[in-house]
Amino acid sequence: QVQLVESGGGLVQAGDALRLSCAASGRTFSMYTMGWFRQAPGKEREFVAAISKSGGNTYYQDSVKGRFTISRDNAKNTGYLQMNSLKPEDTAVYYCAAGLGTISRSSNYYSGGWYDYWGQGTQVTVSS
Repeated sequence: QVQLVESGGGLVQAGDALRLSCAASGRTFSMYTMGWFRQAPGKEREFVAAISKSGGNTYYQDSVKGRFTISRDNAKNTGYLQMNSLKPEDTAVYYCAAGLGTISRSSNYYSGGWYDYWGQGTQVTVSS
C-alpha cells in the first residue's frame, strides 16, 4: 500500500500560479501511476491529469491543457501539479491518487475508480 498526502493548496487570484505536491510513503512510489482529480462545490469529481509510472507520459483534461503540468520525482516519492493561469472555475478540492495499473489506451486512468489509493485533498480557491 501507499499513503498519499497533498499540500500546496491555498487562496490565490485569477491568473496566479500554484503548485500542489503529493507526498507518498510506504510502497515505492514509482510502482504507481499517479493522477490528480478535483471536486468543486456541487459538482462531481473530475479527472485533471495523470502521469505514467516513470513520468514519460502525461494526460490532461481539456479544461486544464496548456495551463497545468503534472510531474513526478520518484527519487523523492513526490508528485506535483503545477497550475498556472488559474481561473475561478479551478476552485475545488484537489486529490492525489495512485494506481497500480499502467496507462494505456485500454486503461481508464481518467476514472477515479481505476485508482487504488487516495490522499485527503487540498483546497484550492481562486478569486476573481
